[in-house]
Amino acid sequence: MSVTTGPTPPSAPSRPTAPYPLLPLLGRGLAAGGLAGLLSGLFSLLLAEPLMDRAIRLEEQRSAAASHHGGHSHAAEAEELFTRGTQHLGLVVTAVVAGLALGVFFTLAHALVHRTAPQTGDRAWQRAMGLAGAGFLALSLLPALRYPANPPGVGDGGTVTERQALWLAALVIGVLGMVLARQVHLRLGAAGHGLPARQTGAALAVAATLAALFLLPDNPDPVPVPADLLWDFRVLSLASHVILWAALGALFAAPALLRRRRTPAPA
Repeated sequence: MSVTTGPTPPSAPSRPTAPYPLLPLLGRGLAAGGLAGLLSGLFSLLLAEPLMDRAIRLEEQRSAAASHHGGHSHAAEAEELFTRGTQHLGLVVTAVVAGLALGVFFTLAHALVHRTAPQTGDRAWQRAMGLAGAGFLALSLLPALRYPANPPGVGDGGTVTERQALWLAALVIGVLGMVLARQVHLRLGAAGHGLPARQTGAALAVAATLAALFLLPDNPDPVPVPADLLWDFRVLSLASHVILWAALGALFAAPALLRRRRTPAPA
């Protein structure tokens, strides 16, 4: 004998998953990248360019000495296509354009790593600054430890292709190293290990990445620049990268922080 029950209530419709808002984030990434590039470019203009002017004067002095002793100097014969003022402006413009491109890639990487909807407040700050820190390690610090920056004009023109290939290889190894470090961190967490073990594993992956970078060939060209000038240039060059990545992460997270401050607290 069957028991008749009331009509079965309709099941609640499943809530559709909200798509990741990539287009608004791209606008935010472009704005953050452009501003970060501007800050980095102004920093280089104010602090690194005086070193460049000094390097140019030293090169002119070497060229003049070579000409005086009967040597043949291409630098002495080369005509300056752009004035230093134009080059200074070009430095800032180039930094802004590079920042815009970096902002796009930063946004795409953020969407790929964090597939859920963007967070607000402190969580958004942690995500943005964590990704910026990883980008700085992968694309700035680790490659620079293997191939430190040299002033423009240093190096043989015949080795440009080789030096570019070495730098590109360093960038690829740096990115793969950060991917490896993240995977080690996640897998150790999934296996139930605590934060110290996860951080240690990620640090070892970064150290292995640096070791792999030093398996690449050395820079093929000598660097005929005074040691103090070269050191100052390399430190300031790395500092400009620190400003670029830190500003990019902070500006990318800034809208989420502002929204949290404007949201009234619950009664």
